[in-house]
Amino acid sequence: MDYPYVPVVRSASLSGYVELAQSLGLDARALLRKAGLSPRALDDPETPLSAAAVRALLEDSAQASGVDDFGLRMAARRHLANLGPISLVLKEEPTARAALDTLCRYLRLLNASLLTRVEDHGALVIIREEILVDQPASTRQSMELAVGVMHRILCELLGGPWKPVRVCFKHRPPKDTKAHKAFFGTAVDFNGEFNGIVCTAADLQTPLPGNNPEMARFARQYLDRALSGRHQSTKATVQQLVAALLPGGRCTSQQVAQHLGVDRRTIHRHLAREGESFATLLQAVRSELVLRQVQDSDLPLSEVAQLLGFAAPAAFSHWFRHTFGCSVTAWRAQEKAKAAVRQGEP
Repeated sequence: MDYPYVPVVRSASLSGYVELAQSLGLDARALLRKAGLSPRALDDPETPLSAAAVRALLEDSAQASGVDDFGLRMAARRHLANLGPISLVLKEEPTARAALDTLCRYLRLLNASLLTRVEDHGALVIIREEILVDQPASTRQSMELAVGVMHRILCELLGGPWKPVRVCFKHRPPKDTKAHKAFFGTAVDFNGEFNGIVCTAADLQTPLPGNNPEMARFARQYLDRALSGRHQSTKATVQQLVAALLPGGRCTSQQVAQHLGVDRRTIHRHLAREGESFATLLQAVRSELVLRQVQDSDLPLSEVAQLLGFAAPAAFSHWFRHTFGCSVTAWRAQEKAKAAVRQGEP
């Protein structure tokens, strides 16, 4: 069954793309057209673009330029103002933590495929990011752009020489990690358990100056109207929650229902109206996340199994072979051969 809508992002997500691509000797317009995007679409920052097309554009650009940190270089050109009206609301929140919670509320207006969660762990706070796509494709550049932009937002809100405790990515490291360490100002872990930023709770309680409450009030009213008019199907909502809950272990319809504040039977009823079931959605999301993890990271299979909610590596291996018709090792070898063909290698 097709998705009831196409996840979109604001054209502002590609702010600075043309300039960066041209500085690296790329034909930006040709790459945009290859991804199915019109160069004119970048003229208006509010133009909605296919999230899948933007992901493909970033991956193709990184490969064509031979630049592993293409997404981070995009993030380096970002400012809080690129968020549009949301930036006005964030600046008027009392603390950086309150601003983060507000950003999570309105994130769907910026990028319908990006899922951000803020978790408290004692003296630390973890800002987790996940990108949902409807096919097993690499999201390396999109993820580094997303985490890089989050870092830039926090730096601008907090001011001064702020730096996180840690930065983590699920995918494997590039050949040289110096650019990543220089960008974030701290150690960067690859092949990690999550994508995101770890910072201190104390840092996020830093008071924000705020100087334009009236403008922020109008901006919030505008955003709330936009959010109320943005319909999201039960399927899309459940997919997002499944992707967020799976790394914590088992993910059941009861857990999803609790997060949404409804009865489990309500979830099943609404999904049935859309021609879906919880079991099929869980299988689809798990398949997508597994393939991306296997493709982009070097994590041992035991850790991949744990991250995706399997009780044991053997259960994961059995599920993978049953779902994809081959072992993880064979699948990786096939993908490596396909990549070599695409790059013109013998």
